[in-house]
Amino acid sequence: MRISDFDYNLPEELIAQKPAERRDSSRLLVVHRDTGKLEHKHFFDIIDYLKKGDCLVLNNSKVLPARLYGVKEKTGAKVEFLLIKRIEGDTWETMVRPGRKLKPTDRVIFSQSPRFIATIKDFGSDGTRIVEFEYEGIFMERLEELGRMPLPPYIERPGDQEDKERYQTVYCREEGSVAAPTAGLHFTDQLLRKAKDKGIELIYVTLHVGIGTFRPVKCDNVEDHTMHFEEYSINPESAAAINKAKKEGRRIISVGTTSTRTIESAAYFDENVLSAEGVRGCWQIKNGEGSTGIFIYPGYEFKIVDSLITNFHLPKSTLLMLISALYDRKKILEIYDEAVKEKYRFFSYGDAMFIE
Repeated sequence: MRISDFDYNLPEELIAQKPAERRDSSRLLVVHRDTGKLEHKHFFDIIDYLKKGDCLVLNNSKVLPARLYGVKEKTGAKVEFLLIKRIEGDTWETMVRPGRKLKPTDRVIFSQSPRFIATIKDFGSDGTRIVEFEYEGIFMERLEELGRMPLPPYIERPGDQEDKERYQTVYCREEGSVAAPTAGLHFTDQLLRKAKDKGIELIYVTLHVGIGTFRPVKCDNVEDHTMHFEEYSINPESAAAINKAKKEGRRIISVGTTSTRTIESAAYFDENVLSAEGVRGCWQIKNGEGSTGIFIYPGYEFKIVDSLITNFHLPKSTLLMLISALYDRKKILEIYDEAVKEKYRFFSYGDAMFIE
């Protein structure tokens, strides 16, 4: 399977640079896999396609305002940081720009008073730096004050105050992502209440989205690609709810590729479980914390996920490969061509698709 098998033509003007006026006013392309029928709706219509007993699995990771702008202490040269992950205490792995000018012992000043300064401690992997912060106050509060949201590279503008709200799901709780689980950006509190009132079970898991989500596939042969690793956690209550639904044959609807990767990574086959049909043996998930580098592409057999709410993804990306595994690659590309023709908005701040 070649990377060119997942390419499509996308006019640049369809890449969303700003969020929709209201979260749930984004457009929604509904894909009926049983008939191949497509419906053009708005996201607030998603409630009409959810049934009593469905389990909606959402990633509650919170995006850090991880982009920082400062100056090199010795020269005053402008420096940009993108925090990738906390290693321990006040030490972080960080992408830096311009990287060639920042070496161990160099210091970068983001604020003199109150103090917020970073010292380069070592070189990391893939051109990153290991840095240690010294600061006054509480780190996360200072980061909230000084940092900007780490908008993806195809959004060609700096993050602003609006992004601190809109590049975040309404149900985010666990800090740790450097990119949003974007399928969830369309949900409002009101829409979630409507779902709950309809008898739909809302289940939360956590996967901290890393910068690797934007890294391109460089291998011509898809099978040669190595996925980045991301940290996830599933609490016992969420695992029990998903396992009960699987035993009872109820639909598991994943909100986004990150939720999908989380629960598929935690899947195992329990030979002792009796399903609703009276068949012994059923796929279940384990609770707990883990690190996943699962790579889902056509040929993969889904263990837990039945349906998917997702945004429109980059050409040749692992995310496009994932949705092509859930449906049919050629049909997905035909659907994307239809979305282009109908001028849907693409990528993080774009419109959504429900693969039923």
